[in-house]
Amino acid sequence: MKLYSLRENPNLLELFIAYFQKNWASPDSMAVYDDCMRCAVTSDAKLPQWYLLIDGDDPEKDPIVGCAGLITNDFISRMDLYPWLCALFIEPDFRGNNYGKFLIERCIHDAGRLGYSYIYLATDHIGYYEHFGFTYIGTGYHPWGETSRIYQAETK
Repeated sequence: MKLYSLRENPNLLELFIAYFQKNWASPDSMAVYDDCMRCAVTSDAKLPQWYLLIDGDDPEKDPIVGCAGLITNDFISRMDLYPWLCALFIEPDFRGNNYGKFLIERCIHDAGRLGYSYIYLATDHIGYYEHFGFTYIGTGYHPWGETSRIYQAETK
């Protein structure tokens, strides 16, 4: 398994865009991932950060296991909190092997390295993220009218 950062591997931009769009975008939000990632590789801003976990050393040929991101806001009302772990996804064939841990730990580590004391998460999953040090801190509201549980983890 090898974890790739888009910032460290800008040559993989098209692979990152295609994978995140396939797993997270709707027809109306394809441009969100495209534009966000293209701007991320040329920006001096700390965030966003994007990651792919690949089963092997050749990202162009080996299977992608999953992905995650570290962003400033996950379409949630608590804009005072950041950065956010987002878009965590593990391919169904690779689930049950704790591979999400690699992505989560990298996001937590990078958030700390970038100077943040906490990382946040908006999710409806209960019982998974707690294994990685996340604690429930409240409810957040999405622009489309839904709510999500908000979790926090220390980066140090």
